[in-house]
Amino acid sequence: MSTFLVTGAAGFIGGAMAKKLIDQGHKVVTIDNLSTGYREAIPEGVEFYKGDCQDYSLINKLEKYSFGAIFHIAGQSSGEISYDDPVYDLQTNAQSTLLLLKLALKTNCKKFIYASTMSVYGAKEDRLIAEDELLEPKSFYGVGKIASEQYMRIYQDYGITSTALRLFNIYGPGQNLKNFRQGMVSIFVAQAVYNEHIHVKGSADRFRDFVNVDDAVDAFIAAYERESNHYLDVNISTAQKTTVKQLIRLIQENIPYDVTTEFKGSTSGDIFGIVGDNSKAFKTLNWKPRIKLDEGLKEMIDWALKLKTQKVK
Repeated sequence: MSTFLVTGAAGFIGGAMAKKLIDQGHKVVTIDNLSTGYREAIPEGVEFYKGDCQDYSLINKLEKYSFGAIFHIAGQSSGEISYDDPVYDLQTNAQSTLLLLKLALKTNCKKFIYASTMSVYGAKEDRLIAEDELLEPKSFYGVGKIASEQYMRIYQDYGITSTALRLFNIYGPGQNLKNFRQGMVSIFVAQAVYNEHIHVKGSADRFRDFVNVDDAVDAFIAAYERESNHYLDVNISTAQKTTVKQLIRLIQENIPYDVTTEFKGSTSGDIFGIVGDNSKAFKTLNWKPRIKLDEGLKEMIDWALKLKTQKVK
C-alpha cells in the first residue's frame, strides 16, 4: 500500500482519481477548498485537508507524509471564469503547482502528475493537434497551465519525474451540474435534465474532443506507472471530432422528454474547436480511450436523471 496526495478530491476528476486509488487499497490524502466541489463527494477513507493548494501553511502540514506520487488535479478549471479574477487563477493553478513541487522535493516524492489542459494550445486549424504545436492560449487559465508545465520541467532537473496530462474535454457521472460556466457536456446535460431547454453560447458548428472521466483516470494511473523518468507532456484525447450540434442531438436522444435548443451569446476566451492527436499517449503511456461518447453520455444522463429523481423525493 502506498500513500498518494490527490488534490481536488471533492471535485469531479479528483474524486474519481481518489476513489480509484482507494479501491486499489492505497491511502489517499487530499486538499480541497470546496469552492466548486462538495465535502460529501470526497470518497470514503480519504484524509481531507480543507484549504487552498497555494496556501504555504497548509502545504507545510503535509511534510509529515511520504507520498508515492502527487496527483495535482485541483485548481480553477474554466477559461471563462479565469477572466473574472486572473490573479486568483494564476495562484490556484501556477502558484499551487510550484508549492507542491517544492513539497515533493522536500519529502523525496519522485513522481508528480499534473492535470494540464488543451487550452494551452489556443485556437488552431481544424486538424489533429499534437504536443509540439505552438502554445498560444486564449485565456488566463491556459497561461497558468503553461507556467505550471514549465515549473515541472525545471523540477525535473531535481529528480522529480513530472507528467503534464493535457486533458481535453472531460465528462461523466459526478460532474458538477450546478456550474453553468465550466464543462460543455455538464452544462448542456444539466440544462436538458432540469430545464428541458439548452442555451448554447456560440455556433452549433463549434467542436470538441470529449474524453470520459474513467479514461482520464486511467491516464493518470498510466502516468504514475510509466518507467521513463524524463519530463512528459501528453494529450489525453480521443482524436474524434464532435460538433456542438452532434452533442446536443445525442443528449436529446437520451432524454425521455422533449428538449428545446437556443443559440445566443458567446463566451470569453472560447475557441471554435480543437481535437487532439493521442498517438503520443499510446506510445509513451500505452493509453488509449476505451469509452465511446454515445455510451459514456448515456451513462452520464442516466446518472443525472436519477439524481434529479432523488432530489424530487
